[in-house]
Amino acid sequence: MPPTHPFSPEVVAAVTAHMNGDHPEDTLLICRALGGLPEATAARMTGLDGDGGDYAVTAGGAEHTVRIPWARPLTERAQIRAEVVRMYQEAREKLGAAPCEGH
Repeated sequence: MPPTHPFSPEVVAAVTAHMNGDHPEDTLLICRALGGLPEATAARMTGLDGDGGDYAVTAGGAEHTVRIPWARPLTERAQIRAEVVRMYQEAREKLGAAPCEGH
């Protein structure tokens, strides 16, 4: 099934800018734990839709495109934050990582 696109380009741009500007460590942790690249050294969110988030992840000296699905389809902007927080907490548990400051 093709991805759903409930979010405007402005919402996608705002969310990706926020994640990359304010939460780069969280994004990297999510990609290491849930994106299948535990050796990743850098990650940035490049997009999202109702079904998941897209990331550019650096691992092994190369950049990889990674898609991580949401736990359930999202239709409202407020759900994005809740889902990213859930993913971060799941990633922390999976990797046994201590929470970052402010979490």
